[in-house]
Amino acid sequence: MKSEGRGAINSAMSSATTAPEPTFAAGDVARELACWLAYLSAERRVSAKTVDAYARDVRQFLVFLCGHFGSRPTLPALSRLKPLDVRAFMAERRADGVSSRSLMRMLAGVRSFARFLERSDKGKIGALAAVRTPKMAKTLPKPLAVAAAKRITETELRAGEERAPWIIARDAAVLALLYGSGLRVSEALALKRRDVPAAGGGDAITVIGKGNKPRMVPVLAQVTRLAAEYVALCPYDLPAEGPLFIGARGGPLSPRVVQLAMARLRGALGLPDTATPHALRHSFATHLLARGGDLRAIQELLGHASLSTTQMYTAVDTERLMEVYRNAHPRA
Repeated sequence: MKSEGRGAINSAMSSATTAPEPTFAAGDVARELACWLAYLSAERRVSAKTVDAYARDVRQFLVFLCGHFGSRPTLPALSRLKPLDVRAFMAERRADGVSSRSLMRMLAGVRSFARFLERSDKGKIGALAAVRTPKMAKTLPKPLAVAAAKRITETELRAGEERAPWIIARDAAVLALLYGSGLRVSEALALKRRDVPAAGGGDAITVIGKGNKPRMVPVLAQVTRLAAEYVALCPYDLPAEGPLFIGARGGPLSPRVVQLAMARLRGALGLPDTATPHALRHSFATHLLARGGDLRAIQELLGHASLSTTQMYTAVDTERLMEVYRNAHPRA
């Protein structure tokens, strides 16, 4: 391990040694849990939100085992787990209304902790590998129609709202980036002022995607124009190194604000509840594919690690074509 990672892990181990034993696990498990979380942050460079989610999932598993066995689990006890014990955990979470997607994420976190224990020679939890991951119901993305996707940036649709013109211009610029460049909401809100070129000053931007991976995406002239209009109206100073999009009080813009802006537009355009900010990213990919876009190029633009993730848009496009056929063909 790198020296920085070892330092963080040693610090976590020292803290775990001096901290009181948690009620859900014995001291040896608690110490390894702290070391694992430090390893994820320092060595793997996992985001803070992901580390928090993994920690929560593993703690839920340990809390279940504590009640399941009637005592706090130790490292030897984890090594003696049977597939039946893991299935009992899954059954309890199912009874609590946890979805297959959430349960799959929980198991991923627990298995990651188990791999860390095995690499550290702290024991092997073979029961986790013997249990199948829950099956996921395959749902296709629901993109907007081309006409509706184009209209989401029209500020006239929100002219009746009691909101400052700069806020309406800001929302239009954010949503235009989501559809025009296929960005995730988090990617758009992480942009610095310097990242987006002035109107007519460039046709590409670099964004930081999942796993802190940078990628270059195109930016349309209409999008840079909307961004420039927002910057001109914004009453706050927007330094080059500061965030491009800010909230009403000058702080970082919350994703929830973007969701609410999209909800208002749904009402104005008569769109279904599936018309979310993320649906604009789906629309970007689906509309490119419908116009003959290359699947691998779309994969790069979206920042997908695997082509199989991007291939779901081919099914969306096929379904759309079949719907057109059923609605238009006289014998359909």
